[in-house]
Amino acid sequence: MTSVAERSKPLVTAIIPFCDTPARFFREAVESVLAQTLGDWELLLIDDGSPAEVAAVADEFARRLPDRVSVLAHEDRVNRGLSASRNLGASHARGDYIAFLDADDVWLPRKLEEQAARLESNRRAGMLFGRTRYWHSWSGAAGGAARDFTPPLGLPGDAVAEPPTLVPLFLAGRVAVPCSCSVMVRRTVLDRVGGFEESFTDWYEDQVFLVKVCLEVPVWASEVCWDSYRQHSDSISSRATAEDLARSRMRFLEWVGDYAAERGLADAKLQRALAREHWKLHHPGVARWRRLSRKLVARLRDLPDDGSPVS
Repeated sequence: MTSVAERSKPLVTAIIPFCDTPARFFREAVESVLAQTLGDWELLLIDDGSPAEVAAVADEFARRLPDRVSVLAHEDRVNRGLSASRNLGASHARGDYIAFLDADDVWLPRKLEEQAARLESNRRAGMLFGRTRYWHSWSGAAGGAARDFTPPLGLPGDAVAEPPTLVPLFLAGRVAVPCSCSVMVRRTVLDRVGGFEESFTDWYEDQVFLVKVCLEVPVWASEVCWDSYRQHSDSISSRATAEDLARSRMRFLEWVGDYAAERGLADAKLQRALAREHWKLHHPGVARWRRLSRKLVARLRDLPDDGSPVS
């Protein structure tokens, strides 16, 4: 990779929005960027109305590395949510590629180097994502390591998917929806799709952005895991109720249908996938029974035919 001194701008811009994340988690997220093996990066820390203790962590890193780390904030330091905060960072980004990290997650050291190299080697791919470890062992609690889980990708390793292939697969759960911390996108592609949808301020804000990109450009899906998604009781997802999630998913599905139709991108597979997901939301009991039945059938198929009872 080209060194910082040889380039007029960084190769990668890393963007971390932060608000009420515990200062310890935020510090670990920033340090995981500083530990990257790629030397050619900048880090934008986006203050989304954080308390003083967390803001002080950001200011500390900006003072230590003024040529690498910058702190940005919305007007009057108001809280505007992840979508608006990522867009603010993108509007100031100088890198050819942009990578997103939530303030309570961490990247593995080769994340930026390996992802940027892949995108440099395939100019058709507008975005790249990998698998993510759902990280319980960070707490050091007994049994935490056994709960760590990296979902299967659901695609052949290192496959470039043409648009709009991935969107119906995401909707149906046949391909793991990437976490935002696993994504790297070309700056030109982010500008082309208009960034994140700022009307989505909580759940599905990341999936809305993924849909916009995956409907427009080829996307590289990799079997490699480059990041750890911290599981803890204070996260947004852990505080959601079933009603919250169902309401948010309905809004997301309606948005996908409208967005694709407006752009002439709603092919037959996408329309069928949307219809199935709408049906599941309206018939949750039947949908759950079908899902459990399929799991049981799959389990029975995998058992040896020795006449022993199913436990």
